[in-house]
Amino acid sequence: MGDGCCCCFTVQSSEVGIVESMGKFSRFAKPGINFIACPFQFVTGKVSLRVRQVDVRCETKTLDNVFVSVTTSVQFAVQPLKVYDAFYKLTDPEGQIEAYVYDVIRSTLPRMTLDQAFEAKDEVAVSVKSELTQIMDQYGFTIMQALVTDLTPDSKVKAAMNEINASKRLKEATVEKAEGEKAMMVKAAEADAESKYLSGVGVAKQRKAIVDGLRDSIMQFSGNVEGTTPKDVIDLLLLTQYFDMLKDVGSHPNTNTVFLPSSNGDQTSQMRDGIMQANTANLMAR
Repeated sequence: MGDGCCCCFTVQSSEVGIVESMGKFSRFAKPGINFIACPFQFVTGKVSLRVRQVDVRCETKTLDNVFVSVTTSVQFAVQPLKVYDAFYKLTDPEGQIEAYVYDVIRSTLPRMTLDQAFEAKDEVAVSVKSELTQIMDQYGFTIMQALVTDLTPDSKVKAAMNEINASKRLKEATVEKAEGEKAMMVKAAEADAESKYLSGVGVAKQRKAIVDGLRDSIMQFSGNVEGTTPKDVIDLLLLTQYFDMLKDVGSHPNTNTVFLPSSNGDQTSQMRDGIMQANTANLMAR
């Protein structure tokens, strides 16, 4: 402080000092050191030009009767050319901003359902900023940004929403699992059909090869041995197969009895009867 009637004071950067003379506004004090004439002049206050933020938490109800808590962050600053209005016209800028945010939120969200409110957060923020810009400009404040940072329904509603979502996901998973099982069954049926088709083709080719082989053998044998008829050749082949059958039956570990024909009748009938008797014995042994 100086001697006599001269006083000095400092103003920080990004601030403006308000100097009054005899209770009346006199001038603005710029950042740095300033002087006033005491006791006729005094510094009545300082106005910050920095950007400030106020967080407003508001509870309201949506169109589908769900109570939600909405948090809105408003960033604002004093206009350098309207410091006088900001200091003298408005006592509590934060309280004024909070009141208008309440008004906008409680007039906007009740017209929306809960899902629409989540989707329209940006629209709500734009409405808040537009409303505040018009109101606060006359007081010398600029609204830099307004953001809806949080929208939280009641805990019971939130739990119900999570349960609905979980049920929906479970239903989708069940459908996908059923579709997968259906695809596996279709593929298995297609594979089984293809396998049976190929097996049938193989059996048909096998039988054709047997028939072709028998035909060639009969023709060759009939041509090489004079006086031999095709029936004789067939009987010979049957007899050969009969002996092969006896060999296979006799070597089987579960064979206990083998019936052999003892009469001197027709060899074909005897082989047929012997095969039938052997099959019957095997069935009884089981």
